[in-house]
Amino acid sequence: MPKAYVFTRYGGPETEAFVDVDRPSPGPGQLLVAVRAAGVNPVDWKQRTGFRRPGEHEEPAFPVVFGNEVSGVVEEIGDGVEGFAVGDEVFGTALAGGYTEYTLVPAAIAAHKPAALSHTVAATLPVAAATAYDGVRQLDLPSGATLLVTGAGGGVGAAAVQIARAFGLRVIGLASEGKKDLVESLGAVHVAAGPGWAERARAAAPDGIDGAYDLVGGEVLAVSAELLTDRTKLITAGAPEEDVRRLGGARVARARNAAVLEEVARLVLEGNLDPHITGTFPLDRAGDALRTVEEGHARGKTVIEVAR
Repeated sequence: MPKAYVFTRYGGPETEAFVDVDRPSPGPGQLLVAVRAAGVNPVDWKQRTGFRRPGEHEEPAFPVVFGNEVSGVVEEIGDGVEGFAVGDEVFGTALAGGYTEYTLVPAAIAAHKPAALSHTVAATLPVAAATAYDGVRQLDLPSGATLLVTGAGGGVGAAAVQIARAFGLRVIGLASEGKKDLVESLGAVHVAAGPGWAERARAAAPDGIDGAYDLVGGEVLAVSAELLTDRTKLITAGAPEEDVRRLGGARVARARNAAVLEEVARLVLEGNLDPHITGTFPLDRAGDALRTVEEGHARGKTVIEVAR
């Protein structure tokens, strides 16, 4: 039977386990995908603690398979699906978790993987890169404007910096001192996180900060709002809707469509977006991969590779 890495209840790492699962069958509008790679994101471990993304209201049926973004090969096609065939290499958002050998992917939010992209790279795009792209587009800053990206050394942050640079923006990246080299290599001005970071950000942008893309939440989100003259140019993917609304900003509005996936893949192929994969793990070490991200040790993206 296919194996999957799951959490059996809400809680910490003690709730995680490998289990045998049935191979799923695709419903209408769905693809059954043999997973070749799965991206690891902070939202994965946050969901284990009970976090729900906007629009998610129902209690999950445990055990829940970890993971939200995958790349793989179409094994079966559900009713009503057009534009895909068995054997196609695809990437997209997993409906039934990604840390597994087989998963379901809604055809509406899947895209054909370009042959020039590996499955490992493609698996980093549906959540992290697409979230970064959606946020930069949502801010709609003019070329030459200054954008603050908090959490710039993580998977979404690193993508946001690069996409913003491709759109002609000047970027200030807030990250730990240990991620300075990474942030600067992406083309951003690094500002060290920690006490006094707001003053350091102001010094790095003497003409002001035009927009902020928050990936941290909490006090960092609140301080980011104070740095802006127009708080409608504050967005977050790191805090709940109510937190950012109180500050005059908004959550990132996810497009969740194939067009965005195709666009971020194009940015990769053109050399404008490097997922900065800094760690790969086999499926049987999925827990180690998740811990790398949960404990904040990941620089860029972590990917789980699933053997054929």
